Amino acid sequence: MTLLESLRQYTTVVADTGDIEAIAQHCPQDATTNPSLLFQAAQMLAYRHLVEEATEVASEVGGTQQRMAEEFIDRLFVLFGSEILTVVPGRVSTEVPASLSFDTTGTLAKARKLISLYEEKGFSRDRILIKIASTWEGVRAAEVLELEGIHCNLTLLFSFAQAVACAQAGVTLISPFVGRISDWYRKEHGGAEIAPDQDPGVASVTRIYNYYKKFGYKTQVMGASFRNVNQIVRLAGCDLLTISPELLNQLENTEGTVKRELDQVKARESKEPRLHLDEKTFRWLHNEDAMATEKLAEGIRKFNSDAQHLQQFALARVAETIG
Repeated sequence: MTLLESLRQYTTVVADTGDIEAIAQHCPQDATTNPSLLFQAAQMLAYRHLVEEATEVASEVGGTQQRMAEEFIDRLFVLFGSEILTVVPGRVSTEVPASLSFDTTGTLAKARKLISLYEEKGFSRDRILIKIASTWEGVRAAEVLELEGIHCNLTLLFSFAQAVACAQAGVTLISPFVGRISDWYRKEHGGAEIAPDQDPGVASVTRIYNYYKKFGYKTQVMGASFRNVNQIVRLAGCDLLTISPELLNQLENTEGTVKRELDQVKARESKEPRLHLDEKTFRWLHNEDAMATEKLAEGIRKFNSDAQHLQQFALARVAETIG
């Protein structure tokens, strides 16, 4: 048995890539995408037809170059997502722009548009997760969307306060960033390696998982942003884990078995008290976590920078069409 086969006994495996061929190779249940992954995939010859289709539709919509570029990006996300949905049996996560991280109204509008485009392609909203940053504004948007039957994946999640707020809002899924949490603590300790059994990213996800299961929240936990196989196997039993093709390859090519680390029975033994967060309490608790405050702000900037690269690509495509 391989580590990947063993892991699948306890956890739903998700592919973290926009490369449809890589997804097909590893047969994950779900897949996640983001602007950086799609920008890389859009450069590949295999997906040129999707780029051309998005360009054609954006040209038909017309308007300013900026308006056409925005349409191009929306269509490209949905075209890639639709292709992925023909390969995976489950869901695909499609991201709302990071520039809307503090805009509840804008997030709602973008999410509804993306869902309508998927439905035009014949995919039900049950197979789509709208990916939103775990800001207070993002959580409020997700709360409304969930009531409309639009399922959400709250990303850039670093603090316990963010996780509690997401559970209270009834979101479908959260994506705590294991690797980025560990990166911050390693840097704080002068770059020294952290013992595997003391990994702060793994500890963060374990705490959230135990809290959710202890109090019966429906929100699922999907560990994300892994740096190595060890972080993955130490979260065996987590609801879902989204893993890059490189680490999926390592898991698939390594013989061995994985021990279940997280389970609902052990979670009920957690001593964590139940929290009820309003906006002021959320902002205070999140602010008290220096790592989470820094990594959320940095993550939004990075996601926005990735989106800018995709937008420049879109503007170039639009300019070629007009020319």
